[in-house]
Amino acid sequence: MPGRFIAFFAVVTSLILGVHAYLGWRLVPPGLTGPTRALAWGAVVTFALLLPLAFAARFVLRGPAADVVSWLGFTAMGLFSFVLTFTVLRDVAWLVMKASSTLPEDPARRQSLLQLTNWVLLGTSTALTALGGLGARRRAAVVDVVVPIRDLPVGLEGFTIVQITDIHVGPTIKKGYLEAIVDGVNALNADLVAVTGDIVDGSVVDLAEQVAPLGRLAGKHGVFFCTGNHEYYSGADAWCAELSRLGLRGLMNEHVVLRHGDVDVVVAGVTDFNAHSIVPEHRSDPRKAIDGAPPAGLRLLLAHQPRSCFVAAECGYDLQLSGHTHGGQFFPWIFFVRLQQPFTAGLERLKDLWVYTSRGTGYWGPPVRVGAPSEITRLRLARA
Repeated sequence: MPGRFIAFFAVVTSLILGVHAYLGWRLVPPGLTGPTRALAWGAVVTFALLLPLAFAARFVLRGPAADVVSWLGFTAMGLFSFVLTFTVLRDVAWLVMKASSTLPEDPARRQSLLQLTNWVLLGTSTALTALGGLGARRRAAVVDVVVPIRDLPVGLEGFTIVQITDIHVGPTIKKGYLEAIVDGVNALNADLVAVTGDIVDGSVVDLAEQVAPLGRLAGKHGVFFCTGNHEYYSGADAWCAELSRLGLRGLMNEHVVLRHGDVDVVVAGVTDFNAHSIVPEHRSDPRKAIDGAPPAGLRLLLAHQPRSCFVAAECGYDLQLSGHTHGGQFFPWIFFVRLQQPFTAGLERLKDLWVYTSRGTGYWGPPVRVGAPSEITRLRLARA
């Protein structure tokens, strides 16, 4: 396994270096010579090496050093994503203009135009990385959503569920960030709190202290969670035990029945959609999760990935809460995430099932959010 990991890491690093070589070729002015040119290419190589170092930091470093390298590396990743996207778009436009003979004929003017676009795209990328950093690091705003449920009992009208998801406590998200989220959730005084996976990026040994604020989460009927794919990268069994110790109730293809006034509410949860690829006995099963449940005023499913909805829609659930997509998190991924999931953000309908997909309460990787703000979601049930 270590040999395979090293080989994979080497291949990825080679690809990153190759892409950065393309960026250097397109962005470093050919007129630069001597030390200035060497400095420019040194910056390109440094940025290229920061990307793999961001992922390797927590395996090879400890303490503040790992945090510093992670911050530098993941910030560089966000900047790299913008620069690569805009460079490719610019080069495609350049080829179209060349083919249509709309570029200046004078080579000097062409070179000046090329360098002008380089400065524009670098400046835009830097500005978006900075603005996206502010968006990612602020505490998630509360998003209110009304869910109209057909034949909802009167006793459940106004029932509130607060959902948080995809916090990703780990390299750049620590205890203080999580404490602000917990305070925000508790201020809403929800009937039920749902945590729909991807809580952590790291082991219990490394992150138990950082995750401790989750023990303060409070809902009138309790706090429930389901696993996300990142729990399986970080030791799912250990994390389920730790979260249970903190007072969260895990739902692993199972359900509980709550009594709200004189009405029953069934709360079910499934393991991550791809859990079986890492822990075979954790195969996600919405049918098993609801098996044996009594008639109820609401049947709620917690499922990390929206694509659990296709089976859930056949099982009699009224509402599914999911995350995973981050809403794409930032450009251009806000467009590509639609290729992997049926829903990417907001409230959607599949047959008789409502599916709410949160954009996430934290972020993953680059501390950047552009066009996909984080959220603490307060869902209120209403009679359709």
